[in-house]
Amino acid sequence: MIHYRPDLAALPAPRYTSYPTAAQFSGGVGAAEQAAAIARIAPGTPVSLYLHIPYCRQICWYCGCNTGAVRGDAARDVRLSAYVTALEAEIATVAARIKGCVTGIQFGGGSPNSLSASVLARIIANLRENFDVADDAEVGIELDPRALDADYIPALAAAGVNRISLGVQTLAPHVQARINRIQPFEMIADAVKSARDHGIEGINFDLMYGLPTQTETDLAETIAQALTLQPDRVAVFGYAHMPAMIARQKMIVDAELPDAELRFAQAALAHRLFTAASYTAIGFDHFARPDDAMAIAAANGSLRRNFQGYTTDPGEATIGLGTTAISQFDDLIVQNDKHVAGWRDTVLAGQLAGDRGVALTEDDRARAEVIERLLCDGEVDVGDDYPPALAALQPYADDGLISLDAGAVRLRPEGWPYARLIAAAFDAHFDGARHSRAV
Repeated sequence: MIHYRPDLAALPAPRYTSYPTAAQFSGGVGAAEQAAAIARIAPGTPVSLYLHIPYCRQICWYCGCNTGAVRGDAARDVRLSAYVTALEAEIATVAARIKGCVTGIQFGGGSPNSLSASVLARIIANLRENFDVADDAEVGIELDPRALDADYIPALAAAGVNRISLGVQTLAPHVQARINRIQPFEMIADAVKSARDHGIEGINFDLMYGLPTQTETDLAETIAQALTLQPDRVAVFGYAHMPAMIARQKMIVDAELPDAELRFAQAALAHRLFTAASYTAIGFDHFARPDDAMAIAAANGSLRRNFQGYTTDPGEATIGLGTTAISQFDDLIVQNDKHVAGWRDTVLAGQLAGDRGVALTEDDRARAEVIERLLCDGEVDVGDDYPPALAALQPYADDGLISLDAGAVRLRPEGWPYARLIAAAFDAHFDGARHSRAV
């Protein structure tokens, strides 16, 4: 039985899609270090590509992504065309430096389908022409269902896209109105049908809890509707309300947000409903059908975690392309210029755009592995390497949230909702600042 712990549920904790986290990024790491890291990639090494498209047709008020609205056909076409021209320049610059084999390509944003399907198809063809892309590479893309016409998904399928991630969030109309994202169930169902009709086998859904006026009934009904479409993977994210940092979130009324206990109940409800529907729990907020590659990876210990969240991609490095995109190497994390104009000027000049990040020490790398395995496998054995962390974890063991046998740490079912807090015991940098609540 998973219990609400008021002393834990509202505490902040990183999502640990990297370690060290973005809170430790600084301007002391940039393009020179990025170039050196790329040069160290040996021929044939599996790598993945992430392409960031920082535009949306309409801004959702909950969103914390680096994105902006493009309004008006003429203005939109000019801005998007300029962005794509710069992105293709960056592709050429990076491809000329890298010798690895691309095993995965992911488009995120923003909304990648703020671009036309023909432009996305051109970019994918460009990637295949410039990089050594494996024949069986996963090509995934995040899609806003509100910006899809009947020909959009067929064109993506023809370009080689084999996984789509649909931003469903909630299907309760009154909640949709509170977050500026109106999209009826039929819109989602049409996108899923089109994808499967055209051979796209991987279907991901993103759902959310903790939204304004959202109740457990709202979430249960959304999940019931989503299950009728049988997505392969589902992420159920808690809304992170940080209006002081994210101006658009000021449109959300604080008083309409569920409190910490209701948020926890919603998260637990999602876990219960998806596992009851025979989905495998990946961590506490991701779910996959048992025959999906992610569920298989979770079972055999090959599941990974990067800035896109849980992943099955075997890439030993992730190369970020586009403004604000993050590249991850074994010993370096580097983020491209966050400002579109600065990024564009840099890449059009044939240069790499990294301008902040962190160089990993040996201690960082060891702790990163511990945190990743704990969040992916639910267990890790650190021996006697981290006495302060193990001492900090003893109260969790006393409370029955983990088992602690010398240096062997294992999350109990009751402990999974607090996994990020438990992982934070191994974080040498964490100070509690700049992070959303753990549940």
